[in-house]
Amino acid sequence: MNTPVRRHQDLVQAAITSHGAARSALVASWQRSVDLHHLDPAARTLPKRLSDAELNAARQAIEPLVGAARETLDRLYLAVGGVGCCVLLADRGGIPVERRGAPVDDETFRNWGLWTGSVWSEDAEGTNGIGTCLVEERLLTIHRDQHFFTRNTALSCTTAPIYDHQGRLAAALDVSSCRADLTEGFANLIATAVADAARRIEAENFRLAFSKARILMAPKADRAATALIAVNSDDMVVGATRAARAALNLSPETLAAGIAAADLFDESSRTDLLQAERAALQRALAQAGGNVSAAAQRLGISRATLHRKLNRSGVKRIH
Repeated sequence: MNTPVRRHQDLVQAAITSHGAARSALVASWQRSVDLHHLDPAARTLPKRLSDAELNAARQAIEPLVGAARETLDRLYLAVGGVGCCVLLADRGGIPVERRGAPVDDETFRNWGLWTGSVWSEDAEGTNGIGTCLVEERLLTIHRDQHFFTRNTALSCTTAPIYDHQGRLAAALDVSSCRADLTEGFANLIATAVADAARRIEAENFRLAFSKARILMAPKADRAATALIAVNSDDMVVGATRAARAALNLSPETLAAGIAAADLFDESSRTDLLQAERAALQRALAQAGGNVSAAAQRLGISRATLHRKLNRSGVKRIH
């Protein structure tokens, strides 16, 4: 066994058996790789590749999210592709189903397994950006020799989890590089870009999933998070992102039982919400020349619902 391989194998083994192992998320992942998945850091087998049919099935299983992600993937690649990085969107099984990369780098990345259809789950590849992100459900960077397998120690991978419109873990967004000169500062910039892109994908996917509903920013939430709620024409909450569910303590049972949007807002927020609704109603009536039926059609609600909203908000009909 050559020295670099032996050295990395010894590093992994020493870390696992040390007293500090429980305090390190990285070492905990290494330990899962050995004890739970029975992997050997010196193994040289390249990542498993799915057949074309298997890859197509994996892509189709998350097609709505893939569609919502495409524009953001393109934008992220424009930001990082020129410095030798590729962008991967993987499903919750750790299989990249979409990829962006420079043609000049394609052969290199394909040889590393950074390609659609490769399996990067933690149980298959040990500690790595995509697989470990999906296990731990957090933004992370696995830099070079932090990877479990010695053959992956030339890679630097930054990955963020993506949650679907029901708040469930659905995918992972990854930027990977095999540049030896990738600095810590630049890696931090990549991490910021990946986190922002993951939130944009979640927001776009949520809007598409509830395309007929009003989308509101959830109150009491971190404005940097994708804390969105979907409200139907009866002002009932019909959907909430994972961030909104956490901020408002919304369980699946609460959403299924039904909750009025106004009940989620404090007094000042209710006033803002009412004013926004009043403005929308007045605008629709004006555009419809005072015709209530036409205004209701513009708003995508029934005439009876519009009458109820007009009465509640105090908007006068145009005669």
